[in-house]
Amino acid sequence: MPAPLPVLTTTAPICCEPIGSSSALSRDEAEQLALRLKALADPTRLQLLTSLLTAPDGTACTCDLAPAVDLTEGTVSHHLKRLERAGLVSKERRGLNVHYRAESEAIHAIARALNAGCC
Repeated sequence: MPAPLPVLTTTAPICCEPIGSSSALSRDEAEQLALRLKALADPTRLQLLTSLLTAPDGTACTCDLAPAVDLTEGTVSHHLKRLERAGLVSKERRGLNVHYRAESEAIHAIARALNAGCC
Protein backbone atom coordinates (compact mmCIF):
# COMPACT_ATOMS: atom_id res chain seq x y z
CA MET A 1 0.00 0.00 0.00
CA PRO A 2 1.51 3.38 -0.97
CA ALA A 3 2.25 5.89 1.76
CA PRO A 4 -0.28 8.73 1.99
CA LEU A 5 0.77 12.20 0.95
CA PRO A 6 1.62 14.52 3.84
CA VAL A 7 -0.97 17.03 5.03
CA LEU A 8 -0.62 20.39 3.34
CA THR A 9 0.85 22.98 5.69
CA THR A 10 0.74 25.99 3.36
CA THR A 11 -2.02 27.34 1.19
CA ALA A 12 0.23 29.63 -0.86
CA PRO A 13 0.08 29.06 -4.61
CA ILE A 14 2.77 26.76 -5.93
CA CYS A 15 5.56 28.35 -7.88
CA CYS A 16 7.63 25.99 -9.98
CA GLU A 17 8.79 25.67 -13.55
CA PRO A 18 6.54 23.73 -15.92
CA ILE A 19 7.06 19.98 -15.81
CA GLY A 20 9.43 19.02 -18.58
CA SER A 21 11.29 22.32 -18.56
CA SER A 22 15.06 22.40 -18.33
CA SER A 23 15.09 22.44 -14.53
CA ALA A 24 14.26 19.38 -12.45
CA LEU A 25 11.24 19.41 -10.15
CA SER A 26 12.44 19.33 -6.55
CA ARG A 27 10.93 16.87 -4.09
CA ASP A 28 9.24 19.69 -2.19
CA GLU A 29 7.76 21.17 -5.39
CA ALA A 30 6.57 17.73 -6.47
CA GLU A 31 4.83 17.17 -3.11
CA GLN A 32 3.19 20.60 -3.21
CA LEU A 33 1.89 19.99 -6.73
CA ALA A 34 0.76 16.44 -5.89
CA LEU A 35 -1.18 17.66 -2.84
CA ARG A 36 -3.10 20.14 -4.95
CA LEU A 37 -3.74 17.63 -7.72
CA LYS A 38 -4.96 15.11 -5.15
CA ALA A 39 -7.46 17.68 -3.87
CA LEU A 40 -8.72 18.16 -7.43
CA ALA A 41 -8.88 14.43 -8.21
CA ASP A 42 -12.51 14.12 -7.19
CA PRO A 43 -15.55 14.72 -9.43
CA THR A 44 -17.50 16.51 -6.70
CA ARG A 45 -14.63 18.87 -5.93
CA LEU A 46 -14.28 19.69 -9.61
CA GLN A 47 -18.02 20.43 -9.77
CA LEU A 48 -17.79 22.64 -6.67
CA LEU A 49 -14.81 24.52 -8.05
CA THR A 50 -16.63 25.06 -11.34
CA SER A 51 -19.68 26.36 -9.47
CA LEU A 52 -17.52 28.80 -7.53
CA LEU A 53 -15.72 30.00 -10.64
CA THR A 54 -19.03 30.65 -12.41
CA ALA A 55 -20.95 32.10 -9.44
CA PRO A 56 -22.31 35.60 -10.22
CA ASP A 57 -20.32 37.33 -7.48
CA GLY A 58 -17.58 34.70 -7.36
CA THR A 59 -18.73 33.30 -4.03
CA ALA A 60 -21.25 30.76 -2.80
CA CYS A 61 -22.22 29.18 0.50
CA THR A 62 -22.74 25.50 1.17
CA CYS A 63 -26.51 26.08 1.17
CA ASP A 64 -26.22 27.14 -2.49
CA LEU A 65 -23.66 24.53 -3.50
CA ALA A 66 -25.26 21.44 -1.93
CA PRO A 67 -28.27 21.32 -4.28
CA ALA A 68 -26.01 21.92 -7.29
CA VAL A 69 -24.09 18.69 -6.60
CA ASP A 70 -27.01 16.81 -5.02
CA LEU A 71 -25.23 16.25 -1.70
CA THR A 72 -25.81 17.29 1.90
CA GLU A 73 -24.31 20.52 3.20
CA GLY A 74 -22.09 18.48 5.53
CA THR A 75 -20.61 16.51 2.65
CA VAL A 76 -20.13 19.68 0.62
CA SER A 77 -18.38 21.29 3.60
CA HIS A 78 -16.02 18.31 3.77
CA HIS A 79 -15.09 18.68 0.10
CA LEU A 80 -14.67 22.45 0.41
CA LYS A 81 -12.41 21.97 3.41
CA ARG A 82 -10.17 19.71 1.29
CA LEU A 83 -10.03 22.35 -1.42
CA GLU A 84 -9.31 25.03 1.17
CA ARG A 85 -6.43 23.06 2.70
CA ALA A 86 -4.96 22.79 -0.80
CA GLY A 87 -5.21 26.56 -1.20
CA LEU A 88 -7.72 26.30 -4.05
CA VAL A 89 -10.58 28.06 -2.25
CA SER A 90 -10.84 30.57 0.57
CA LYS A 91 -13.72 31.19 2.93
CA GLU A 92 -15.36 34.11 4.65
CA ARG A 93 -17.97 33.96 7.39
CA ARG A 94 -21.04 36.11 6.75
CA GLY A 95 -23.40 35.85 9.69
CA LEU A 96 -24.32 32.19 10.09
CA ASN A 97 -23.14 31.21 6.60
CA VAL A 98 -19.67 30.58 5.27
CA HIS A 99 -19.06 31.78 1.73
CA TYR A 100 -16.35 30.22 -0.40
CA ARG A 101 -14.37 31.75 -3.25
CA ALA A 102 -12.18 29.95 -5.79
CA GLU A 103 -8.56 31.11 -5.70
CA SER A 104 -7.98 31.57 -9.40
CA GLU A 105 -4.25 32.32 -9.00
CA ALA A 106 -3.73 28.95 -7.29
CA ILE A 107 -5.64 27.21 -10.09
CA HIS A 108 -3.61 29.04 -12.75
CA ALA A 109 -0.39 28.07 -10.94
CA ILE A 110 -1.31 24.38 -11.30
CA ALA A 111 -2.07 24.91 -14.99
CA ARG A 112 1.29 26.65 -15.50
CA ALA A 113 3.13 23.84 -13.74
CA LEU A 114 1.46 21.24 -15.97
CA ASN A 115 1.99 23.17 -19.20
CA ALA A 116 4.58 21.17 -21.06
CA GLY A 117 4.55 23.59 -23.98
CA CYS A 118 2.49 21.41 -26.28
CA CYS A 119 -0.51 22.53 -28.31
